[in-house]
Amino acid sequence: MSKKIAMIFAGQGSQSLGMGKEFYENSPIAREMFEEAGKRINVDFKELLFTENEKLSQTEYTQPAILLIQLIAYRLFKDACPDVNAELFLGHSLGEFSALCASGAIDYVDAVELVHKRGALMQSACESIEAGMMALVGIEDSAVEDVCATAQEEGKKVWPANYNQDGQLVVAGMKSDLIALEQTFKDAGAKKAILLNMSVASHCALLAPAQDALETLMSAMVKETFSAPIISNVTTQPYNTKAEAVALLKEQLVKPVKYKQSMLAIEGSVELAIEFGNGSVLKGLNKRIVKDMPTLNISDMDSLAKVIEEICN
Repeated sequence: MSKKIAMIFAGQGSQSLGMGKEFYENSPIAREMFEEAGKRINVDFKELLFTENEKLSQTEYTQPAILLIQLIAYRLFKDACPDVNAELFLGHSLGEFSALCASGAIDYVDAVELVHKRGALMQSACESIEAGMMALVGIEDSAVEDVCATAQEEGKKVWPANYNQDGQLVVAGMKSDLIALEQTFKDAGAKKAILLNMSVASHCALLAPAQDALETLMSAMVKETFSAPIISNVTTQPYNTKAEAVALLKEQLVKPVKYKQSMLAIEGSVELAIEFGNGSVLKGLNKRIVKDMPTLNISDMDSLAKVIEEICN
């Protein structure tokens, strides 16, 4: 197939107990990647992902677990379809690190360590404060931005964090401020305002203390080998150099994820998207953002076989 393909990766929240089990049970490569990743950060990924535990919901473990399963899915696809290459890569939040790895700019074991430490840095930045995130449904972006701007003038700490699709935007900040603004968001048009079960406030100024340490880690791990450009969550524009990757992913910690805007920006340059990793979160969003760009997903052996059949034969 000669279609121009965007290869995409979801972020935190896409995890679930048992993810990757089919890959592990059916693929020697998957088992090897589980073992190598586990050795790097001293985590038993089989236990983390396949048995009931509290760690999977902790950011420093959630992030490497999601990334590992995404990169296993990507590796198995590429092994089966070596001649199918990405026109570009794109990730949602954490998924941008998987995109960076899929592009060849960072080794997957380094990426596992990087996001493990990123998660710990994010947790540390929020551990002494009551941070949180809130999903808003049925409200215009501009209305959310206006409420946040007014709240900031009043001394509240709340910011737009994830632009997911029209009528679905996540805000982040101090949990008490989010709760205090719930009715304000509803008065501004939100049909629902749902406080999420999060102990960190992603993509807002509260994570500024984590930026310098992340920059240092990335500077030591990222290479200049990009097989295709990556779309930045911060700018919605492509980049393909180490300097840009380090600067933009440092900035991504404190700036909103513009996923909806990114998909609209690439709509004319790609014909198909493939989502790698657990579930099909981005596939669902894409149906409502770019109706003329189909999205396939690879989350288990069955979906892998279907995509191989459709794309590679």
